[in-house]
This record gives sequence, structure tokens and C-alpha cells, in this order.
Amino acid sequence: MLKALWARLGVHTSAEARTLLWQFCKFGMVGLSNTAVSMGVYYLFLWLDPNLYMVGSVLGTILSIANAFFWNDRFVFTGNERDLKSTLKRLGKTYISYGGTSILSNVLLWVEVTFFHVGKSIAPVVNLLVTIPINFVINKLWTFR
Repeated sequence: MLKALWARLGVHTSAEARTLLWQFCKFGMVGLSNTAVSMGVYYLFLWLDPNLYMVGSVLGTILSIANAFFWNDRFVFTGNERDLKSTLKRLGKTYISYGGTSILSNVLLWVEVTFFHVGKSIAPVVNLLVTIPINFVINKLWTFR
């Protein structure tokens, strides 16, 4: 199964593996800026009123996806068409892919806070361990293909 995923990601040689690793590192750098945007908005709402933690999470997600699209399109997954139709198609796919994992992250956040009493400031960070690899594969194979 892992071998099939590597092939699907275009890795057949060690040079291709290094290229993919560098691309993943750049994706991670973009992810840091996404996290800063998302968490900045989340913690702002948490500071304003702890009961608004889900509002902060959703708004932070929307803004961080816009940030993700901008940087992934120009820095990570380069070589795409620059016409309006192609750009809007990638933007839509970005919101779908990140939106899906954001829904997953928000459900995990709610479950962790509500049932497992994980701290509201810790749970979103833990969820990144799940969503980052999923987002990379979706963006590599579908959004910026």
C-alpha cells in the first residue's frame, strides 16, 4: 500500500523522493503560516470570550485556507495554469480539501473538549498531526495536480 502511494505521488527514484521531501518541507512552511493565521484568530476569540471557541475556529479556518491557497499555488505546487478559470478551479478545490480536513479537525476539537476534557488551547495543536499529512496528499494528488 505504501509503495502504491509513493508511485502515485510520483516517487520512483531517490532523486524523486528528495524532490517530494523538499516539496513537503515547503508545504510545512506554508502550513506554519496557515497555523499562525488560524490559531491567531482562534486564540483571539478564545481571549474575547471562551464560549466563542468554535466561532474562532471556523473563522480562522476560512482565513487560513485563503492563505494556504495563495502560498501553495505560488510556492509549493508551481507550474499551474495562471488563467482565471484554472485559478478559480484550484481555489475551489483548495476550499474543498482543506474544508474537509477542517471539518474533521473541528469535530475532533469538539469531541476532545467535550468528552475527553482536553484543553481548548491544546486540542487544535494535536489535531494538526492528523490534518497536515492528509492535506499534503490531497493537495499533491488532486488540488494542484
